[in-house]
Amino acid sequence: MIDEIQKNLLREVADLDSLPVGAYNIRANGEKAARETTENIDIVTKEDKNGIDIIIKPFTKNESVHIPVIISESGLKEVVYNDFHIGEGANVVIIAGCGIHNCGTQSSEHSGIHSFYVGKNATVRYVEKHYGSGDGTGENIMNPTTEIYMEEGSHMEMETTQIKGINSTVRHTTAKLGAGATLIVKEKIMTHGTQLAETDFVVDLDGDGSSTNVISRSVAKDKSHQIFKSNIRGNASCHGHTECDAIIMDDATVAAIPEITANHIDASLIHEAAIGKIAGEQLIKLMTLGLDEKEAEEQIVSGFLK
Repeated sequence: MIDEIQKNLLREVADLDSLPVGAYNIRANGEKAARETTENIDIVTKEDKNGIDIIIKPFTKNESVHIPVIISESGLKEVVYNDFHIGEGANVVIIAGCGIHNCGTQSSEHSGIHSFYVGKNATVRYVEKHYGSGDGTGENIMNPTTEIYMEEGSHMEMETTQIKGINSTVRHTTAKLGAGATLIVKEKIMTHGTQLAETDFVVDLDGDGSSTNVISRSVAKDKSHQIFKSNIRGNASCHGHTECDAIIMDDATVAAIPEITANHIDASLIHEAAIGKIAGEQLIKLMTLGLDEKEAEEQIVSGFLK
């Protein structure tokens, strides 16, 4: 049975008030809590390690898979391996995410190792949210690793969000793109207190006509620390763009380290990075509308992370 704390975590990370329609696998405190498959989407428990295989048949259209992980036991630490096999011509949405509620003194930690094998001309939208809560002294730690392999003509959009309650996270993402493949990454992060958030993206554009756009937007408050790294490697006639925009507040620190490497004469690559405080004229404009300074800051941050 899923209790009220776990239900709240599901709402935060997967927008679920009840069991979803379609295929799903809900993992709670290290165990399978609920699972459903469909005619076109199978979910199989791995036999050699923690995790599941999600197998999506070729030409599956307009179906979704929910695979949230929730932890409400202080001190639980786990590593989970999930492999996604998306068949040729499929068009699906995958909703992931992890929520931790920690009211104890021990650290709780989830490390998700996700591998995506995106078939020829397939389209995938992958949404992943991280959320933490609890009034204990134990830390909430998440260290996601994502490996993406894209075949000819495939398209993937990856949206990751972390805006509350995670003390430490280190994200590693690697991708290899075949001819005509497109990868779009949109990352949103907010840190506060003494939290740490580090992301590292490495994209290899291996096929002619492949392209990627990696965009990170973040807000760092209090004494938190953020590091954004990206490396786009153009190994064929391709297009790549990486961008990091960050708002820094209080005594926080932010490092942006974008890198582009052209290994082919027809590789077209761009990188951009901007870090700065909230502009004074923005605050003044909102305060003239009746908001106090804190309310104005919150309004600007909310709009920036949309």
